[in-house]
Amino acid sequence: MSAAEALSRIVAALDATGIPRMLAGSHASSLHGTPRTTQDFDLVIDPSEESLRTLVRSLPGEGWYVSEAAAEEALRRRTMFNVIDERTGWKFDLVLLRRDDFALSEWERRETRDVQGTRIEVATAEDTIVAKLDWARRMGGSERHLRDVSGIVEVRGEELDRAYVERWVERLGIRDLWNRVAGPTG
Repeated sequence: MSAAEALSRIVAALDATGIPRMLAGSHASSLHGTPRTTQDFDLVIDPSEESLRTLVRSLPGEGWYVSEAAAEEALRRRTMFNVIDERTGWKFDLVLLRRDDFALSEWERRETRDVQGTRIEVATAEDTIVAKLDWARRMGGSERHLRDVSGIVEVRGEELDRAYVERWVERLGIRDLWNRVAGPTG
């Protein structure tokens, strides 16, 4: 079974429980910029307590590994938990939607795309840039995240809504990282 099949299966499970989602992270940056290899998918989700419980309890019977305790803790703290496709080894980081201004803006702006044969909502190029820069800051300047941002800037070029990126770069205090990948004029 391929990554495409694993993605299709998790999206079907989320759909069956009514949990909205958004592809983010490295797969989103690969769609918008320079592709890179990764063994996991980052999916931002916004479940109710009941829909998350239903999802977590249904997955083991479908060939998935998931910890119900980790999922409940992630819901409480608005963090993440992992789901692993036991058939393929593909890992899905299910990230609970944060309630801060940037996360909510990113969520509202998501776009529906075809990803490896599955229709799924994806973070925009601009939001992926801002999220990757913020993660780089949190990780002490992660070169991997900065390379992902550089790839998006290189591929998307003039298509990018730089005013949007600039606004969030200022608000989140990540101007120095943005300047490293896009130059001082952004």
